[in-house]
Amino acid sequence: MSRAADGSPDGPQRGGSSLQPVDRKERLRLALPGAAELLRTRQASLISSGDIDDFVALNWLEWHGGTLRLTVTGSNVCSQLAIARRG
Repeated sequence: MSRAADGSPDGPQRGGSSLQPVDRKERLRLALPGAAELLRTRQASLISSGDIDDFVALNWLEWHGGTLRLTVTGSNVCSQLAIARRG
């Protein structure tokens, strides 16, 4: 599993990791629009299970009736990225 022992999708807060917590969350933030597109096109199996776990832990994706869907928070993250890319 891609999570740290403390259960945080960001990983450990200090030392012991070559990937800093902010870098992990930023990578996930940048990957979310691609994951949302895969969900939209019914290709969720192409999203890594570790990323799914982390997206759910961040409340960006949720399980609903056995399927994954983007949450309001996840939709807002995608919108913020789209605005940043345009402007």
